[in-house]
Amino acid sequence: MSKQTRTALLALLERPQDWRYGYELMVLTGIASGTLYPMLIRLCDQGNLEAQWVPSPHESRPPRHAYRLTPSGIALARTIESDDVRTANHGKGFAI
Repeated sequence: MSKQTRTALLALLERPQDWRYGYELMVLTGIASGTLYPMLIRLCDQGNLEAQWVPSPHESRPPRHAYRLTPSGIALARTIESDDVRTANHGKGFAI
């Protein structure tokens, strides 16, 4: 799994039940749109995210896609989170 995918999943895990816009995730993670949006589609196809169209509050603007973690996505993100904690606690190349 790429570092960018891990970063996006952990960002979504901060508020797992909330719908998040792609632009919000771009700002939060620093992941470029050309990387983020294909990743979000892939995560949806894998069943880790769900997506929905959200009407714009501005009459002249089109609806926007919003994303949130599915139960399997939450489990995956928590696995990543615990892996990151273990790596941070043990470092690399040091005997424990």
